[in-house]
Amino acid sequence: MHDALPDAGPGVLTADPVVPTLGVEEEFLVLDPRTGENAPVADRVRDALPDAVREFGRPEFRRSMVEMVTPVCTQLPELSYHLRRHRRAAALAARGLGARLVAIGATPVREPDLSVPDGERYRTMAERFGAIAREPALCGLHVHVGVPDRELAVRVCAHLRVWMPLIQAMTANSPFFDGADTGHASWRGVRIQRWPTIGPSPVFGSAAEYDATVASLVESGAMIDRGMVFWYARLSDRYPTVEIRVGDVCATARDTVLVAALLRALVAAITERPDDDVPDVPDSVLHAAHWRAAREGLDGDLFDVRTGRARPAWDLVDDLVTAVTPALTRHGDLQPVLTALSGLRRFGTGAARQRRLLRASGSLPEALTALARLTVNG
Repeated sequence: MHDALPDAGPGVLTADPVVPTLGVEEEFLVLDPRTGENAPVADRVRDALPDAVREFGRPEFRRSMVEMVTPVCTQLPELSYHLRRHRRAAALAARGLGARLVAIGATPVREPDLSVPDGERYRTMAERFGAIAREPALCGLHVHVGVPDRELAVRVCAHLRVWMPLIQAMTANSPFFDGADTGHASWRGVRIQRWPTIGPSPVFGSAAEYDATVASLVESGAMIDRGMVFWYARLSDRYPTVEIRVGDVCATARDTVLVAALLRALVAAITERPDDDVPDVPDSVLHAAHWRAAREGLDGDLFDVRTGRARPAWDLVDDLVTAVTPALTRHGDLQPVLTALSGLRRFGTGAARQRRLLRASGSLPEALTALARLTVNG
């Protein structure tokens, strides 16, 4: 729930006239391998990270959550390297404490410790938002794409609105809550709606209008500061990026790289034609499309807000790939994306994988242990 992308490390390119920059934040749960309950040892996991990785670990709002952030990247192999290195390091640190690091979007069993970590901001959030702030942990994926001009970034966020339900469906990775299947592929997508500023990005005419609206929301009390802009796509206050934050954390690093590549290509495609008319889709319709995405993942029909009708989820994936193929080709990402999409089509979303693991094992803790292996090896 904060903007925490570190500076690029030595040798990492931070600007390219053709290939926009990428940065990723992944939130993970630390679980008790015996019970599957959340383990409140995230601070100890971060302390146990090796020196080379510790700077990329961040505290989060629940004591069972660890966030790992990448440096700024330009190439997909570079991004994949950092994601896998950070997942391995955090998983090893958790294992040393008798726990498991798991890439999962929502608390699957129970959160025994709902106390707030140290820090004035977290304490203020807990006091102001009451029971909302005492919800069990929810873990997301945040992708930063370089857009150095804020006026352009506002237009990008507006155009991204129609694609965000599909991205939510692709990343769905939280079917379980309170030890049972919720019937939703992304229970996180449902529960997170309790926060007052969650939802589709509003359409703004300028960066000044964006800033004025954010200031009004802070003044209203619905946000304690600008960092609580939780729209599905927003302007970063710290970096020259658009931050897309609609998705669950992905079960595998491979899926994270896929989503990041598609989002970068989508942003690049929008920046080539920023003055195109923004599709006029009411927020109520977008909310309905997001609910459908959270319910179905990629295993059913989604509501296509561009056409106003339900369509097979994979038809929408094909539409997205067609729309961004020129940008993917220009970035050198087309073949890796097509290969990764083939894997996603074969193995399914994180939610589909979790349900298969539960059917195979008959035990949710055992399924979560298998998911922990997938977190590191996938």
